[in-house]
Amino acid sequence: MAMIAYKCPDIKVVVVDISVNRISAWNSDHLPIFEPGLDDIVKSCRNKNLFFSNEVESHVSDAEIVFVSVNTPTKTRGLGAGKAADLTYWESAARMIADVSKSDKIVVEKSTVPVKTAEAIEKILTHNSKGINFQILSNPEFLAEGTAMEDLANPDRVLIGGRETPEGQKAVAALKAVYAKWVPENQIITMNLWSAELSKLAANAFLAQRISSMNAMSALCEATGADVNEVGFAVGKDSRIGAKFLNASVGFGGSCFQKDILNLVYICECNGISEVANYWRQVVQINDYQKSRFVNRVVSSMFNTVSGKKIVVLGFAFKKDTGDTRETPAIDVCHGLLRDKAHLAIYDPQVTEDQIRRDLATSKFDWDHPQHLVPAGVTEKTNLSVIKDPYEAAKGAHGVCILTEWNEFKSLDYQRIYDAMEKPAFIFDGRNVVNVQAMRKIGFIVYSIGKPLDDWIKDLPAAA
Repeated sequence: MAMIAYKCPDIKVVVVDISVNRISAWNSDHLPIFEPGLDDIVKSCRNKNLFFSNEVESHVSDAEIVFVSVNTPTKTRGLGAGKAADLTYWESAARMIADVSKSDKIVVEKSTVPVKTAEAIEKILTHNSKGINFQILSNPEFLAEGTAMEDLANPDRVLIGGRETPEGQKAVAALKAVYAKWVPENQIITMNLWSAELSKLAANAFLAQRISSMNAMSALCEATGADVNEVGFAVGKDSRIGAKFLNASVGFGGSCFQKDILNLVYICECNGISEVANYWRQVVQINDYQKSRFVNRVVSSMFNTVSGKKIVVLGFAFKKDTGDTRETPAIDVCHGLLRDKAHLAIYDPQVTEDQIRRDLATSKFDWDHPQHLVPAGVTEKTNLSVIKDPYEAAKGAHGVCILTEWNEFKSLDYQRIYDAMEKPAFIFDGRNVVNVQAMRKIGFIVYSIGKPLDDWIKDLPAAA
């Protein structure tokens, strides 16, 4: 919405939310999320043609186009628990729109939703319309955190799906005209509603599949002495494949990949195509395997126990240049190490201590349910500290786990870190950030995902 306001100064854009605290943050000097370039754009448009308000119903009533961007979390109970999308918030939003509307509206799905959601929303709006005409469009978002503003300013494509009726096509044209203010017309793709809805799930599934494919290869590389970076480079040189999303790591995270694939699995199961469901389920299972494999490697390398040992965790966000921790691999890795009674010292340049403790105390999938509250006292883990300085964190540590590829981790003074640690000193690089040979020259025992193993590690029993 900030980018639309920035590129379309003649359009009034109002972002509404029932959360007073969230809207207050958007109206403050400290925005509630970290995204490179976002501050400047918000501050250049705010209170000119971009507004943030808690007056949800009045602004929805006045709007000609309503973008619905509410949560579609994975269900935690009932039919489809652990896979299906929970559309409670979407249904609630649709009923509110129908209730307060006094004029015709275009309602745009911006949330990632299951195929055929538009049909359900259409029924709610139509049966509660009081004679008002609603047109439903699907306009899925393909931006990536960390590069979101550039992705919005210069998108690969903008997808708009609508009904193949005169009214539906008129609504598609109206939304297309908004994007055409800055996006070349040949990059604005129009299609039917169901194709647009499925395209978002399909795109995320394909991207996650590439990561899981390389992560599966990383295990084989370690077993054979191959280098996953060299394998990925060779594969990426094939013009039919391309080089993106071929970097092995401790696992993928973020708010979309796992949730969307599980949703895709559920849709396949509901349509009786279990073989397809099983195929996509394996992408998530490989991701889980990669995280548990990393934990097993840490424990087995350190004399088969980390009990009572201090381990530094560098990075908690799911990727660099964002403070987002949703489904970050760091959560599962930290849980695995804490179960073995390790003492963790966590450092991340953007993630707060409160967020880290909340994430480690929250049940799977509950992070995406706004009503979920972590019980008081649950976050007080005595064997966990969040430290603002990586060198301070390293004092007396037995090992370092790199779990986010922040640029600053490439240029840390690792000699200083090594000198402050217990010996032998270990580095477990889950993002292939450091120069392995340089670290070994300092004296570290190094494990780097998909790289030839350190002799120390090679001589140990294979990690499960």
